[in-house]
Amino acid sequence: MQPVINYLNTNSGEIINSLGQHLTISFIAAIIAILIAVPLAIILINHRKIGELVLQITSVIQTIPSLAILGLLIPLVGIGTIPAIIALVLYALMPVFANTYAGLTNIDPLLMEAADAFGVSWRFKLFKIQIPLALPMILTGIRQAVVMIIGTATLAALIGGGGLGTYILLGIQTNNNNALIVGAVLAAALALIASGLIRLLAKVPLKYLTFAIIGIFTLAGIGWGVKSLEFQQQETITIAGKMGGEPEILINMYKDIIENDQPQIKVKLKPNFGGTSFLFKGLQSQKIDVYPEFTGTVLQSLVKTDKAIPHRPRLAYQQAQKLLQSQYKMTYLAPMQYQNGYAVVVRRSTAAKYHLHTIADLTQFPALKAAFDPDFYQQSDGYPGLKKFYHLHFQNVKTMEPALRYEALAKGKVAVTDGYTTDPQIKKYKLVVLNDSRSFFPPYQGAPLVRTEFARSHPQIIKSLNKLQGQITTKQMQTMNYQVTVQHKKASQVAHQFLQQHGFLVQKSSKR
Repeated sequence: MQPVINYLNTNSGEIINSLGQHLTISFIAAIIAILIAVPLAIILINHRKIGELVLQITSVIQTIPSLAILGLLIPLVGIGTIPAIIALVLYALMPVFANTYAGLTNIDPLLMEAADAFGVSWRFKLFKIQIPLALPMILTGIRQAVVMIIGTATLAALIGGGGLGTYILLGIQTNNNNALIVGAVLAAALALIASGLIRLLAKVPLKYLTFAIIGIFTLAGIGWGVKSLEFQQQETITIAGKMGGEPEILINMYKDIIENDQPQIKVKLKPNFGGTSFLFKGLQSQKIDVYPEFTGTVLQSLVKTDKAIPHRPRLAYQQAQKLLQSQYKMTYLAPMQYQNGYAVVVRRSTAAKYHLHTIADLTQFPALKAAFDPDFYQQSDGYPGLKKFYHLHFQNVKTMEPALRYEALAKGKVAVTDGYTTDPQIKKYKLVVLNDSRSFFPPYQGAPLVRTEFARSHPQIIKSLNKLQGQITTKQMQTMNYQVTVQHKKASQVAHQFLQQHGFLVQKSSKR
């Protein structure tokens, strides 16, 4: 447990922020679901056929995989918290509506007949008889919905919604069990606490329960207002990064350089925001202002082109820059020196035994066991292209998740795997990157990507970001990745230390 405790202490600020995001998303989704499902059930008390139809519809929604719902919502409402909340509301409707409807329609008919005989109004009958009698079932439905919402909200991290799912995904991608345990345990604990609180609410008289709900809404509104005022006091720009340690290092560098040059600007970071498509859509929809992207990724995944990807880094960048501007009105700033491109990796002992120096040397040893990332195994710039280009044909090839393939290589279960040139595992396991002597792999140089409109209105920010042009070697980035991923240092500290050591920060930031 000590490594988990150390991880909690080291990342306490970020974890608390993710916990707050998780609570916010879950709270908003639960309130919206209750405000829709409970009144709808009340309206349909005397319309049984329509009530059964609504019950069937909400049940069908529950059978749709959550990832499918998120995928359908992205083209309509973009990425971030909004599609995550909508998906959670859709999932929560069924338990809240079903229990409320069942509770209201299964009240003893004799009680209802007695109320009618006394000539009470429908309002009196609803609030003094029906709702109090149905309240235990209503709260049961709400409890089920809240527990489900908190658990499902971890998927919000897939579309840049934040929350505790960020640590679960980060743990899976980087093979960091500490992050995985923190995310999973906190989400489970949050669900149990919420369930227990709702159980306690079932014992509270209805009128006090009403006051409690009003108080919660009031406090939430005050908190939201204070937060909005804080952001209005100074200009805020949002910088996001993909999953993993390296993108987090880069966005912290961007933040430090911008705030060092222009203290009046507040930079908001969104680390582990999601994959390439989510970040690009976030940039288009103005949910984020800057994110680091790689030339090879731009040319293969973002822009439309019939041209082959140039193998010279400068030409690849120029092509990516031109296409981003013409197709999307995006400005691609000048790249850094290092490349985070594909690589073929072996153990040092394997390289020595078979005298391996280049990828071409592997053609003489087809019996070596290979394990590749599923994407690398299928993509044209991965193993399929590598086979044709180098005439490379392994007799035994497996696909393996990125976090596991290095471990399998280090333990001798496989002899060859793919990787990225800045992966910290290369340093950790003292592996050998075989030279791509014929330049098969396309260039992957990182650079800030912004909307052209943003670049024109923020020339000083662009000037600050351009300080990283041609800076940071592959070895330097690999070392920083090692510090974050293997030694579990905070990305913000590693980035700040590098910038200070290399003279990028003229004066020490007052916020540190």
